[in-house]
Amino acid sequence: MEEEARRLLEEGIRKKLISPGKGELSTFPDGTKVVFHYRTSLCDGTVLDDSRKMGCCSKPMELILGKKFKLAVWERIVITMRQGEVAEFTCDTKQTALYPLVSQSLRNISAGKDPLEGQRHCCGIAQIHSHHSLGHKDLDQLQANPQPLVFTIELLEVLPPGSFQLDVWAMSDKEKLDFVPQIHEEGNALFKEGKIKEATEKYYNGIACLKNLQMKEHPGDEMWVKLDRMITPLLLNYCQCLLLQNQYYEVIEHCSALIFKYENNVKAFYKRAKAHAAVWNEAEARADFAKVLDLDPTLGPSVAKELRTMEERIRSKEKEEKGRYKGLFDYNAPPATATTG
Repeated sequence: MEEEARRLLEEGIRKKLISPGKGELSTFPDGTKVVFHYRTSLCDGTVLDDSRKMGCCSKPMELILGKKFKLAVWERIVITMRQGEVAEFTCDTKQTALYPLVSQSLRNISAGKDPLEGQRHCCGIAQIHSHHSLGHKDLDQLQANPQPLVFTIELLEVLPPGSFQLDVWAMSDKEKLDFVPQIHEEGNALFKEGKIKEATEKYYNGIACLKNLQMKEHPGDEMWVKLDRMITPLLLNYCQCLLLQNQYYEVIEHCSALIFKYENNVKAFYKRAKAHAAVWNEAEARADFAKVLDLDPTLGPSVAKELRTMEERIRSKEKEEKGRYKGLFDYNAPPATATTG
């Protein structure tokens, strides 16, 4: 124990045990999966991140050891812990320089966004020295002024290699590429069962996986185009799920991006038209439905039905508003009579 503490100090890490764990200390071979909750604080106690309070699901962090995670110090400190242990680690600046980028990705994930959103196509060190905003004031400040950080870790599980299915982010490039068709099929099956939220997550994971691979290619190159064509059907399925969850503006955004690249994608026009109709963008909806008919006349009955639904909603809304304001500007109405008690 003392020898381990001495080695940590030499590396700029000071450990404080809060609650001991149970059992023997694992040997943590490469490929071990560790699951833990974390809280990241400045040395003055200001909390930057807390996995128990991020997003709506409070999911713990999962790491596969030996996969060269961007924040190497997390791998270093968890291998000093027993399952169930809670400990506090104060880490020097040299160990925490990449934390702003890691935190940005984790915050994106907790918000249901692409973990790479907002990051430039360059290595982590280059991003540290750039003046590119991370989209969070506290992370921008930390990136501009690196400083020691305190990580409070609760180690929940230690899973030996081979005892679990790899998460997408932990796969090699080839494993990711081979896994996408499977995750696509799983999403389709969940959608057919009416499990829309679960299907949404599957499609999202597939998209994130392919975008991660696409980041390594030059836009327009053969492999980049191939990956983009794999992303398109997943993104359209994702948008269908969003439509069913009333996320109309996100559908408009995604479909517009697809149409910019693939101007004859009838499914993108159709989904965007439905989203426009749902948010009362009548002119835009009619323009998109007209484009759908131009691209695929066989969809005439479906388009006619959607237009009737939109027109009925508009008439209903106008009638409701007319009733709401009836009499407001009726100058022939008798004036109100004041009474005294």
